Amino acid sequence: MSTTRAKRKAVVKVSMDSVRRSSRTVQAPECLQDSPDLTTADTANKKRKTKGRNDENIQNKTQDPKEEEEKSSERLSSGHEGLSVYELERLENIRQNQAFLSSIHLFQATKELKQLSRPKASQRGLMRSNTAAKEVLPPRKSLRLQNKDAEILTLPPEPRGPLIYEESRQLKKPAGPLPMDPLNMEEGSKLPSQLLKICSENSTKEREVDLDLKNYGSTLKQMKITEERVAKVVKDRIFSAAFHPCSSSLLMAAGDKWGKVGLWKLGADWGDDGVLVFAPHTRPVGCMAFSRAHATQLLSLSYDGSFRCMDIEKGVFDDVYDIKNGLKTFDFMSHDCLTLVVGNWYGDVAIIDRRTPGNSHESVHSLDRKSLRCVSVHPVQKHYFAVAESKIVSIYDSRCLKQTKCQAVSQLHGHSLSISSAYFSPHTGNRVLTSCMDNHIRIYDTSAMATQSPLLTKIGHDMHTGRWLSKLSAVWDPKQEECFVVGSMLRPRRVQVFHESGRLQHSFSDNDNLTTVLSVTAFHPTRNALLGANSSGRLHVFSD
Repeated sequence: MSTTRAKRKAVVKVSMDSVRRSSRTVQAPECLQDSPDLTTADTANKKRKTKGRNDENIQNKTQDPKEEEEKSSERLSSGHEGLSVYELERLENIRQNQAFLSSIHLFQATKELKQLSRPKASQRGLMRSNTAAKEVLPPRKSLRLQNKDAEILTLPPEPRGPLIYEESRQLKKPAGPLPMDPLNMEEGSKLPSQLLKICSENSTKEREVDLDLKNYGSTLKQMKITEERVAKVVKDRIFSAAFHPCSSSLLMAAGDKWGKVGLWKLGADWGDDGVLVFAPHTRPVGCMAFSRAHATQLLSLSYDGSFRCMDIEKGVFDDVYDIKNGLKTFDFMSHDCLTLVVGNWYGDVAIIDRRTPGNSHESVHSLDRKSLRCVSVHPVQKHYFAVAESKIVSIYDSRCLKQTKCQAVSQLHGHSLSISSAYFSPHTGNRVLTSCMDNHIRIYDTSAMATQSPLLTKIGHDMHTGRWLSKLSAVWDPKQEECFVVGSMLRPRRVQVFHESGRLQHSFSDNDNLTTVLSVTAFHPTRNALLGANSSGRLHVFSD
């Protein structure tokens, strides 16, 4: 054991000696060395160099007063007098940063981005109502802090008997003629005389020859929209709109959610930028149309059950038909526009003759147990009319109608959800155009009036607008038998015109003046003009 310990000690001693010897050969860091290699001459040279540099700095400070004066004058001219060195450095950094941002064109990109942002909605048409000035009440003070006794208030007696709740809105206007008093003009103001002159214009002239598709497409491309062709016509969401048939000027009508009917003459100076607003109904105006035989008359019906005729010549809204509630759609069944078919939400249609005194119907017929959304009369054979029922379109003969269980002449199958609209083609009635909530637009051949009309074309189109927008409905162009127009949910916002074969003819769009969904659309019967209505009460007009 002793020999082993002695050997270990000897090994440790040897290793320590080797470590000590190696430490003598390893060079220490320069910062810790005493610089044994430097000579005194080198040290003297270094001292001379540093002394020379210091002397040069002192000479520069003492011998360049002009430069100091120039720098101080620059500070005075730039408004930086009295600033510290730190503040001057900060200003210089700001200048350099701005120069860098300018070199990469960041400021220009910011301006372009602001220009590409959503433009402000048109302010033409109806003006915002001026809210009444709030009454300024005296400031409330604590009675306790004023050393006053609290006021003793007595509660009103408890009500007895049945509670009566007041309706927030009037259910229906009173029966009988209503005066045409514009809501956006002073009380007692008369209708503009020019309005009657425009509506009395002979508008029986219509285009009988359709353009070929090439010329029709070029005509659509020439139709543009400008800021002056957008105006707020009614206050709330538009449910229906129509063109007046006169060709000398563009006169339009729109009906909104709360029964208001607005007239807008493009370029007129009466009312609010040519807009006049009336209140013949109290609930949504579901359908409206100008009479083709009496151009001074505009017929409109509402969900409140009232069907009225705006007679601009008489200056009144006449009663045409009236039920408790639920009127939805109508169409003319005669060329003199005195016989009409009216549909309601409960699946019934009523035949009305305006020559009969009163505001009642000639007959009522139950067609669908659920609902009825649209009726359209055949343009040639006026006794036929198409009805958009829950999931099927049926064509009936008015001469063979019964009170219940009416037999359809022809039916249009293939819809899987509710149908928004169904319209005969405007000249021949050989086609029926349907819009369905299953995101499809369909065209059927009704030339033979077979039991089941064949499907010609099926076009995919997004129809889901949500609860705050009016439903999309495809409508024919009355000047072109084979083409129709419909709003779109695509972005950027647009209005699309299709051929019956499914081919897209043209898309109307404008980044500055068209930024919303135009749910309600209509072509002018004689001029190259198209209107679109949105859910904020504005009309957009594309024209050549």
